Amino acid sequence: MCSLPRAAEPLVSGFSVAFTRPTFQRVVVLILGAILSLRQRTVAAMLRSVGSLAKSAGHWSDFHRVLCRASWSCWPLGKVLAAMILELIPPDQALVVPVDDTAVQHRGKRVFGKGRHHDAIRSTHNHVAWLWGHKWVVLSINVKFPFAKRPWALPVLCALYRPEELNRSQNRRHKTPIRLAMQLMSVLMHWFPQRKFILVGDGGYASHELAQFCHRHRRHVTLISRLHADARLYDAPKPKPKGMRGRHRLRGKKKLTPRQSIEKSKRRRCTVSWYGGKTRSVELISDTGLWYRGGAGVVPIRWVFVHDLTGTHRDEYFYSTDQTLSPQQIVSLFTARWSIEVTFQETRTHLGLATPRNYSAKSVLRTTPCLLGLFSLVSLIFARQTRGKNLRLVDSPWYHKTEATFSDAITAVRRSCWQEILKQPRNHTSVNKLPYRLRLTLLDHLSRAA
Repeated sequence: MCSLPRAAEPLVSGFSVAFTRPTFQRVVVLILGAILSLRQRTVAAMLRSVGSLAKSAGHWSDFHRVLCRASWSCWPLGKVLAAMILELIPPDQALVVPVDDTAVQHRGKRVFGKGRHHDAIRSTHNHVAWLWGHKWVVLSINVKFPFAKRPWALPVLCALYRPEELNRSQNRRHKTPIRLAMQLMSVLMHWFPQRKFILVGDGGYASHELAQFCHRHRRHVTLISRLHADARLYDAPKPKPKGMRGRHRLRGKKKLTPRQSIEKSKRRRCTVSWYGGKTRSVELISDTGLWYRGGAGVVPIRWVFVHDLTGTHRDEYFYSTDQTLSPQQIVSLFTARWSIEVTFQETRTHLGLATPRNYSAKSVLRTTPCLLGLFSLVSLIFARQTRGKNLRLVDSPWYHKTEATFSDAITAVRRSCWQEILKQPRNHTSVNKLPYRLRLTLLDHLSRAA
């Protein structure tokens, strides 16, 4: 097996439980190639990055078969990765789990699971852009590293959303993004039943169905999301008189909608955690009630109205299925959801999320989850490398950094990988004879994030 940095060996070796020994050797080569590659993350590009190191693990076609033919599953990898992340969070602390979907363009006539999806990156409030490709529902865990002010959202599980027309043509049961999020959350609760989760979703996951699911499993998970300003809220029903026949009432007297309530309530000014790990002065209005949907029952929630005093953000309505949370906690937890948007952008920029061109079912269902998991793996390796050490940032005269970003993480991990590769005496004896400063310059250029 090719040599890995000291901080990466215990993390990478944990994934060996999902593979046979020959397949795992090729997987390690692909992981190393994915870290060292600068642009595309195709199998050919990754093999080109590692060079002669791939010859000891098999023929080049064997590496393609790892994704499209070999027998292994992504579920054990997700469990191992989630366990590694949970080691960094105290057992008595609730886990903030942002959920969101991202669309990746993928061209080709015979690509598995391809459909027409909304492109959130190119769309605006007045213009909707579409793309042909894949839509992935991603579940991540927020981790607060000592070298960053804001939490990092580390992906652990993801599922491919297939359009309803495609499922109908293939006689498959259609699953909405809400259903896929419920499935992923159920798996996470099954793996770690002793932990408490706080599921945070954007407007696309502000559904009554997901709220009912989280309320039904309220011992393990709480949902925080956006709320419609005209949501139908009710008081709790009065106790049924003794001896009275009939079923119990689900709801009591109708309450004012959140939009109507803010006109008659007094706003309270306070400071909450905001996007980017900052704080912001806002005005809050909060109340509780039973959120009702016809034919679907009621869900007890606490809703919060937020008015940004600086005027940079529009007024928002949030809700939580845990009525014991304070309004400040609900707002602070929801703004921590933005970390998953940063993760999507960093994965596209530095890990080539949209660059693979596979089209078979197995390769499509494996490549994107592995690239998202690579983001978490690189972040964990970087955290182990910088533990108790002075942090070195990739700085430039025209752009000054105050904290580490993922570009610094992958640059540091890539540099340590190149140092291990260049230490091998058989193929790189001439490199060790270079002057010290020239070797440092060579490593700087090889490890530059792109």
